[in-house]
Amino acid sequence: MDLSFLDRPEILEVIFPIAYSPFGLPNFLTVSPHDVPTYAIEVEEGVSIRCGFWVAGKECPSILYFHGNGETVASHDFIAPLYIQKGINLFVADYRGYGASDGKPTISNMIADTHPIFRGFKEVIRDEGFENKIFLMGRSLGSVPAIELAFNYQDEIRGLIVESGSANNFRRLRDYAGVAERTTLNEESPFLNKVKVHQITKPTLIIHGEYDQIMPVSEGEELYQSSGAADKRILIIPGAGHNDLMVMGQSSYFDTVEEFVKTYG
Repeated sequence: MDLSFLDRPEILEVIFPIAYSPFGLPNFLTVSPHDVPTYAIEVEEGVSIRCGFWVAGKECPSILYFHGNGETVASHDFIAPLYIQKGINLFVADYRGYGASDGKPTISNMIADTHPIFRGFKEVIRDEGFENKIFLMGRSLGSVPAIELAFNYQDEIRGLIVESGSANNFRRLRDYAGVAERTTLNEESPFLNKVKVHQITKPTLIIHGEYDQIMPVSEGEELYQSSGAADKRILIIPGAGHNDLMVMGQSSYFDTVEEFVKTYG
């Protein structure tokens, strides 16, 4: 669907603060990740998205991961080793204007870019001899591209993981910006995560913080209730907010991800 009505400066500056910051990016967000392979995936002529690949082993399952709006590929240097310890490969994609990626992000091109990114990721898996055991994962903003791909490529993945995701895709921000939801995004709109996830039957894991003030836990619970998967699970991290799930519940977080991925991978 045409989402250009959402590509408004007052919305984009909030959704993509790194790309639209008037102060530029701190150095640690512009560099490439350390000592891991990086890939430039072309999403349109002259525009490439940078991705990093942390590898546990070619026989291990692999996650294509879309991060939140305040992160870049490079910031996962500190998180990726926790996946590797669990025997999981982590392939992290940026957005336009993030890290070393080209261009500027909009909601429209973020969703459109997911398809060539998925194809590029599949080529890496195939050409470099990795097992074809693929999962999709999205954190916060990244729930939108992850669910978009799971909706379109169910037969090519083993499962979907959503952390701190939205069921209603920026509802509060749309209201704040004066987008008339009744005429543009009704409850059956195919843009909404909860509508897409209802048609995703692959195993699905929802992870959310109990006291998330940015994306209320009710959003995660609604995603879980909307899921069309026969095997769906939800993990609520007690006492956690939006950005401290791995601090408040690191063991339960990674044990749950490991068990889920290894069950289906």
